[in-house]
Amino acid sequence: MKPTPLRLALALSLLINLGILAALAYRSLAPDNAPPAGESLPRHLQLSAEQQHRWHQSEADFLRQLASGADQLRIHRDRMIGAIFAESPDHQLIDAERTAIARLQDEQQKLVIGQLLRERELLQPAQRARLASLLLAQPVGASTIEQLHRN
Repeated sequence: MKPTPLRLALALSLLINLGILAALAYRSLAPDNAPPAGESLPRHLQLSAEQQHRWHQSEADFLRQLASGADQLRIHRDRMIGAIFAESPDHQLIDAERTAIARLQDEQQKLVIGQLLRERELLQPAQRARLASLLLAQPVGASTIEQLHRN
């Protein structure tokens, strides 16, 4: 199957989604709504001691799974890029890696959503609003690959 510009754009779009997921997952807070330097998110949300305990219990496994998924995504991304720029591009390998990336990104989205739902359950309404505001303030902009092509 021959790659078309649309298929390559789809593959690159999937890489962009990974960047967005990483930004959300690691809570790269926007300056306007970010906690002051050195202040943790639980402290910024003003969690009680019990909430902090539950938060940290839930977060440890989530972060481990997220890092594992990011490592797997990196492996497939590197393979796909290698296949795209090989002397003779292997279109089947490119498609297989694109499919693997899409599957892993879907799993990571589900992981992030599940974590946010768990966090939602332990937060009070004002804390939920504060966290939602922080998440909505996350930058959604050009991906690294788009920035490279624009410069």
